[in-house]
Amino acid sequence: MKNLLFILFIFLFIKISYSQQNKSQQAKLPIIDMHLHAMKADAQGPPPFVFCLPRTDLVTWDNSKPYPLEFIRQFGNGECSLRIVSPTTNEELIKRTLSIMKKHNIYGMLSGTETEKWMKVAPERFFPGLQFNFNKNTPSVDSFRKLFTNGTFKILGEVGIQYNGYSPSDSLFDPYLSIAEELDIPMAIHIGTGPVGAPYLGSVKYRARLHSALVLEEALLKHPKLRVYIMHAGWPMIDDLLAVLWTHPQVYVDVGVISFALPRKEFHKYLQRIVEAGFGKRVMFGSDQMVWPEAIEYAIQSIETASFLSSQQKRDIFYNNAARFLRLNKEDINRHHSH
Repeated sequence: MKNLLFILFIFLFIKISYSQQNKSQQAKLPIIDMHLHAMKADAQGPPPFVFCLPRTDLVTWDNSKPYPLEFIRQFGNGECSLRIVSPTTNEELIKRTLSIMKKHNIYGMLSGTETEKWMKVAPERFFPGLQFNFNKNTPSVDSFRKLFTNGTFKILGEVGIQYNGYSPSDSLFDPYLSIAEELDIPMAIHIGTGPVGAPYLGSVKYRARLHSALVLEEALLKHPKLRVYIMHAGWPMIDDLLAVLWTHPQVYVDVGVISFALPRKEFHKYLQRIVEAGFGKRVMFGSDQMVWPEAIEYAIQSIETASFLSSQQKRDIFYNNAARFLRLNKEDINRHHSH
């Protein structure tokens, strides 16, 4: 009898240990964040900048008062279950971001003014992207080609020409698209929501009509081998987005800022339309982390709490779809899963 009890005890111990190990392994399944930023700590305003989550009521403006101050004030106030505060130094920003990435086994597409510095700190965590706008820092076409042929950047993006009032189908952008298509450079383009009231925060050429994924269509037809994903999934113009996804099967989306800056019910409703329309294999996770590292975890929760998604659909969004889009090799995929 004692021997039997001993055997049962050993069996239960092994089963419990295996279960705990299995849960631990599941908890560290990798995530690819297709929308990370390397910014300075003061890039969104004087730090510390408070962001009140979840968002329930968006900004209203008495336009007899300066809008930027009202924007900052309202995003830091309200009914909060989570009040995230931006770091005050550049060093703290990257430290907190990397801590969260390691905790959740995250690998990310990185763009922004500090990309080179961040790449030196953790090259194994990032895919370097070229932040692209039409401004004084826009590279010439020849310089643009060199930045990719010499390996400095792997992804064209974030392309933020929407903030400059340009469509991706504009002739001014076409030479860059030709090179991206020729060199098979993945492109991440901002189509969708910017900050509430973007034209009054300095982006004077920003227009709501450029939220539509339809602005991409002529560029796609001219460059059919272009590998592209739409950041922020073209929110809120869901019908336009679904029409583009239907007509152009090569196009992917990331969920971007709508995963944490919108009321969660609205985000879930929008994502549900995309998935239930049959495009779940082309949705990728993106946090749009700027100066609030904890927004990454909130964005993850926005996917995890989506009751309409199966466990397989969540894994597709968190990793599989991005791995396919980026054409990761088995070595990279195995490395991501071994951490």
